[in-house]
Amino acid sequence: MLNMLNPLRNALALLVFGCCYPGVVSAATATQDAAAQNDSISRVEHGLSSLVVAKGASAQKMNLMDRMHYYRVPAVSIAVVNNGRIEWARAYGVNIAGKDGTEGAQSTTPTTLFQAASISKSLTALAALHLVEQGKLQLDGDINNQLHSWKLPDNEFTKEHKVSLRQLLNHSGGINVHGFKGYADGQPLPDLLAVLNGVAPSNTDAIRVEAVPGNQWSYSGGGYTIAQLMMIEASKQDFPQLLQQTLFSPLDMQHSFFAQTLPAEARSNAAAGHDENGAAITGLWHQNPELAAAGLWTTATDLAKVIIEVQKSEAGTSNKILSTDMTKTMLTRVLGETGLGFFVEQLPDRISFSHSGGNEGFRSQLYGYTQTGQGAVVLTNGDNGAALIKEILASISAEYDWPEFKVTEK
Repeated sequence: MLNMLNPLRNALALLVFGCCYPGVVSAATATQDAAAQNDSISRVEHGLSSLVVAKGASAQKMNLMDRMHYYRVPAVSIAVVNNGRIEWARAYGVNIAGKDGTEGAQSTTPTTLFQAASISKSLTALAALHLVEQGKLQLDGDINNQLHSWKLPDNEFTKEHKVSLRQLLNHSGGINVHGFKGYADGQPLPDLLAVLNGVAPSNTDAIRVEAVPGNQWSYSGGGYTIAQLMMIEASKQDFPQLLQQTLFSPLDMQHSFFAQTLPAEARSNAAAGHDENGAAITGLWHQNPELAAAGLWTTATDLAKVIIEVQKSEAGTSNKILSTDMTKTMLTRVLGETGLGFFVEQLPDRISFSHSGGNEGFRSQLYGYTQTGQGAVVLTNGDNGAALIKEILASISAEYDWPEFKVTEK
C-alpha cells in the first residue's frame, strides 16, 4: 500500500487550461507563455513545504507525489486562479487505491468528481443570498416566520432573541450539531425532517438552539440544514434543482451537483474516499443527505469558477449570482472569522475568502483573494488530506506571491 503511487510518478493525469489572449498572438509568444506556465506548474509540484520548518531548512522542498505517498492520499486535484482566470488545473494519482499497488487503477483527471464536504456551505450561502435579493427570503428576522413545514422549537435561549438567516449563514445562531457523519453504503437514509428532528434513521441529534442567538460564534452544520429547508420552501424547488439553476448553470459548472446518493452514471468518474491508512472506505464514499452542509460533488476547476465569480462580483464587474453590495456583505465578518458562507480575513490590500471541507475519506480547500484575482482549490480523497493541502498551498503561495501560507523558520 505504501508504494501505491510510485507507478504514477512519471504518468501524471493532467489537463492544462491555456491562456486567453486578446487579439492575435504569435506562435512564438504563445510557446514562450506555455513554457513559462509549465515551469510554474513544475515549481508548484516540486516546491511543497510544511508551514513551519527548522531554521536553515526553508530551502528544502518536497515533491507532490512523494507527499501523496507519505500521507497515503491516492488522488489530488488542483486548480489555480491567477489574474482573474483559471491559469491551470491538474490532477494526480488514482481514483481508488488497489490492494497491491496502482496497476490497472483509474487515473484521476481534472474532471474526476470529489466530495467537497463543507465547501458545500459556501455555495449554499451564495444561493440563499440570491433568494434574498429576489425577495424570496429575508436575511434578518425570525426564521420561523419563513418556515412552514417545520419550525425551530423555541426554548429559554430564544425568549428575547430569535434566530435569523444571517445568523445561520454566519454560524452565530446558537444552533447545535457541528457536522454530519454521513451514512455508509447500505445504511437507510433520513429525509430532511428526520435530520432536523434527530429521529431514526438520522445519526445526529435534533437540531436545536443551545445558546442565545447572536451572542457567540459556533460552527454549525445544523444551521445550514435549517437554511436548506428555508431555501426549498422559498423557491418551491428541490435543493439540487435550485443550485443547478442558481449557480451551476450560470457559472458553467458542468461537473457539479448536490446529491445524497451518487447517480449510477457518475460512479465511474468519482474518486473514492480513503481512510488514514490509505485504504478505500467501505462503499467507497458515504452518502450525505444533509445537502446544504455537505452534499456537493464537484471538481477543482468548477470551484475555481466560483472563486472568480466572487472576485468579479466584489469588483463590480459581474452579477451572475449576487449584486456587488450583497457580495460585499457576504465577505464582511459578522461574528467570529466568518462572513456569510466564507471564512474571511481582511488583509492590508485585499480580502481572503475561504472554506475547507472534510467528509469521511475526503479533505478539500477553497481559497481566494479579492483585488488580485488569485486563488486555488485543492481536493483530495484521503483522511490525511488536510496536512497535504497545507503543503500544496505553501508551494502555490511561494510561486504566485500570496501574502499567506508563508513558510516560517523556527
